[in-house]
Amino acid sequence: MEKPKKQLTDKQTAFLEHLLGDARGNVRLAMDMAGYAKTTAVQEVVGNLRGHCQIKPPLSGRGPRSRFSSMTERSPFRYFKTSPEIIRLAVMMYIRFPLSLRNVEDLLHERGIDISHETVRFWWNRFGPLMAAEIKQKRIQQLRAYSKWKWHVDEVFVKINGERHYLWRAVDAEGEVLESVVTKRRNKDAALKMLKTLMKRYGRAERIVTDRLRSYGAALRELGCPAKQETGRWLNNRAENSHQPFRRKERAMQRFRQMRSLQKFASVHASVFNHFNQDRSHIHRAHFKQSRTAALIEWRGLLTG
Repeated sequence: MEKPKKQLTDKQTAFLEHLLGDARGNVRLAMDMAGYAKTTAVQEVVGNLRGHCQIKPPLSGRGPRSRFSSMTERSPFRYFKTSPEIIRLAVMMYIRFPLSLRNVEDLLHERGIDISHETVRFWWNRFGPLMAAEIKQKRIQQLRAYSKWKWHVDEVFVKINGERHYLWRAVDAEGEVLESVVTKRRNKDAALKMLKTLMKRYGRAERIVTDRLRSYGAALRELGCPAKQETGRWLNNRAENSHQPFRRKERAMQRFRQMRSLQKFASVHASVFNHFNQDRSHIHRAHFKQSRTAALIEWRGLLTG
């Protein structure tokens, strides 16, 4: 025997119309939340709104997870009692400046914000990669437009639990950090991995400045562009100087204990450094202040959906 269809009351119909009118693109979600996705009254409401909302009828046979299919992206701060402004401030202070976790805790305490240094650690691990990814996504198209002129590639030694690892970094002619890759060895395969990552994301550069490490030449020969390599005593100073902010932060963090944590922090630190780096010695003071203010405003708007 067929079960009788559940009918909506006038109050439920009015509420659903209001909900659908506000949600526009999330009509299917609203119907699933109300629990009346297959009733006649709902189909009438959907038919009336379909003209100006361009609503597709709900798919039959969908499971209970269909209510999340057309939801807009939720805020990553939704389960945190602390204000998002405070979280952004703590993450920025820890990543941007050579401060330890306890330094950030003390500085926030002076502003009347009482948190633990372990809270700062959790915040940066949770939100740092998300913020860095959003920054990089916004800047990647601009970098593809003008970063092909010249790349500077260099590697530095990093100790992890007493074992030597290598951090390969590439910057463009303006000092913008393009990529950071951590490897256990300094050979042709490691150099090839770095260069392939660069070319896949940014295209092929006209010139690639490196030191005299033979691994670069072998990797470039395999890629078919050995003529683009340039080596010289001071030609790669741009890459050498770009290591300094990372080295200062490394000392404040008392080094790293895992290769994965080094890769994670190097990538996040590079994105945040690019966002706030204004190269103040080469521009007018008024222009520098405007750029610094714009960068701070953009940082405060991260992860807002």
